Amino acid sequence: MAPVQSYLSRIFLFTVAAAVCFGTVEATAAPVSNMNVQMVADEADAVLCILAKKESGSAISDEDWKHLFASEGYVRLKKREDSMKRSFSDADFERFVLSADLAAKAPQLRATLERWKQADIRGAGQRALAYLPSNAQIRAKIYPVIKPRTNSFVFEADSDPAIFLYLDPEESKDRFENTVAHELHHIGYANACSAMSSNVSGNQTDKPVATVLQWIGAFGEGWAMLAAAGGPDVHPHQYSKPEDRARWDRDVARMSQDLQDVQSFFLDVLNQRLKPEEEIQQKAFSFFGVQGPWYTVGWQMAVTIEREFGRPALIDCICDRKHFLVKYNEAAVRRNQLSAEKLPLWSEDFLFRIGAVAPLPAGVAP
Repeated sequence: MAPVQSYLSRIFLFTVAAAVCFGTVEATAAPVSNMNVQMVADEADAVLCILAKKESGSAISDEDWKHLFASEGYVRLKKREDSMKRSFSDADFERFVLSADLAAKAPQLRATLERWKQADIRGAGQRALAYLPSNAQIRAKIYPVIKPRTNSFVFEADSDPAIFLYLDPEESKDRFENTVAHELHHIGYANACSAMSSNVSGNQTDKPVATVLQWIGAFGEGWAMLAAAGGPDVHPHQYSKPEDRARWDRDVARMSQDLQDVQSFFLDVLNQRLKPEEEIQQKAFSFFGVQGPWYTVGWQMAVTIEREFGRPALIDCICDRKHFLVKYNEAAVRRNQLSAEKLPLWSEDFLFRIGAVAPLPAGVAP
């Protein structure tokens, strides 16, 4: 029976290759007035086509490679890597596709892509929009890609927003939808708050204050975690691995220390103790981590405001970074009056220094 099984396996793989190569259908979220999101899987489909032909013993033609290298996902991926000054050639990518390591992963990659194609992209976009102002527009293409590097990223957010997601067999459909909602929130935030961001970056009258206001925007990672989950009472890692959920819970429990650390960073910028831009960026980027304070503190601040004052009050803060910190303090004070576990506050002196509050009257302690 072994020869027959081998023959049937080859026939099956050839059929898969034909379906992948010639039956590609892109998953699309039908556009609505403020959302137009598409999944473009042509790069992943083209790679899987070649892998299926290789496994079935079929000849891989020049047309197969041309199809891959002309796919929209590959063209934009190469453009992004070139913009990062990273080596990315067709020859190198061909070697990657034909590698034994990738061939071994082919069945899992194929199954994963099929799961992702069944994802509720529209629902993910609606979760993002639920935490954005009414003027927000979400327009993006989502590219599940098979590539040497395992990172995921947003590219050309200001012109032709693209979300590149590494095709990870360990990523479930639910987790994929969560990731898409997170990234779509970033795109919608950039769109809705572009005028405010321009005002912040263009403020040269007080460069340290402008720098602090720019970095307060990094708390948008926390907003995106909340939006992707769908509400303050849904765990941000409900679909994650147990170890990822446990890490998040540990880091959220460090909020008091983390908020103070971020505030110390802001004060160092204001007091010009961090002068070169490289020093400021190095310190600021340390708060990203796996999902560091920009995520956990930002999420806790947003959750506290929504729980105390409602979602409309939270959304009212999204484009005003000063107001976000002040409104959080108000919500935390209100919550602290009823809870034994006290949330930390931004200092009145710091808020005054960035122009978020009026100066305290003489003789009044902060």
